[in-house]
Amino acid sequence: MTLAMGCLPPLALSFFSYFPKNPDAKDSVILQVRKGQTGREVSHILKVHGLIHDEKIFFWLGKLYGQWKKLKVGEYRFASSMSAMQLFSTLSSGISVAYPITLREGENIYEIAQTLQSHQLAEASSFLKLCQDPEFIRSFHQFPAPPPSLEGYLAPDTYLLNKNMTPQEIIKLMVKHFFENWKPDYNARLRALSMTQHMLITLASIIEKETGAPEERALISSVFHNRLKKKMRLQSDPTTIYGIWQQYQGKIHKKDLLAKNDYNTYMIDALPIGPISNPGTQAIQAALNPSASPYLYFVSHNDGTHQFSKTFEEHHRAVQKFQLDPQARIGKSWRNRMPAALETRSH
Repeated sequence: MTLAMGCLPPLALSFFSYFPKNPDAKDSVILQVRKGQTGREVSHILKVHGLIHDEKIFFWLGKLYGQWKKLKVGEYRFASSMSAMQLFSTLSSGISVAYPITLREGENIYEIAQTLQSHQLAEASSFLKLCQDPEFIRSFHQFPAPPPSLEGYLAPDTYLLNKNMTPQEIIKLMVKHFFENWKPDYNARLRALSMTQHMLITLASIIEKETGAPEERALISSVFHNRLKKKMRLQSDPTTIYGIWQQYQGKIHKKDLLAKNDYNTYMIDALPIGPISNPGTQAIQAALNPSASPYLYFVSHNDGTHQFSKTFEEHHRAVQKFQLDPQARIGKSWRNRMPAALETRSH
């Protein structure tokens, strides 16, 4: 008969609470229990890492009191000071070690995939395949119409993930958070703008990538809204970069601007087919609430802010002043406005 821990005789409880350790053991160690591993194998792993002194005794103790039947797959943190009872309790908890993973505003699915892979939480290729899998995307019933990919719908935030989670579970967590952040009053604004949610998120993703200065978001938004109303091409460099992401080497060339794809707004007369990044709440709100402005153009001051213009002639003069004059770039960088943690993001 298997005895519950609380029903153990005093001598057994004493043995569970004390179990001689290896004096050279580290203060703590993280170990993974994989599917199909046996009690003997787990006992051996604990012995190798100095968490127990005698693996045979530990194995038979677990067998005698039915602990191996409770063993759960997971990645666990063990302290060298743990008693046998505490070791068994951890092994049966199913509570894996959590890793804080931050998705920053403006990161795209390719960057997120690499982050997850670098932390050994998901293979980048598997993550990307799921984000672009029509059948998987259709499983999210919150979408009025399935988007071409889940780009734009992975909500930026810090997530606690563990290595026992599947790529599907990770993605579902991020998409769920997107819809939790979508406020009901946003829908009224969509109707006023004559836009769908997908169009709005696509625009917000462009605003996110174009903005080095948060205070300019609504003004940047107004430029794109004004151009869309006039059926002008958006001509946004970040959309061009996204369209050639797999080949992009850090610089845009003339041939890139002429490349025909569903994202290059130098070649298409409307919004791209979908988002080019995962926008934050502020970018979404800017897309929903553009400033009232007459501007149709903007050019970088090279420090994260922009010069806005109403006419092409004004814009041309601004380009000459801020982009074609080498002196205008000396000592300036949009990175100076960014926290150090955000400097790796593309712009």
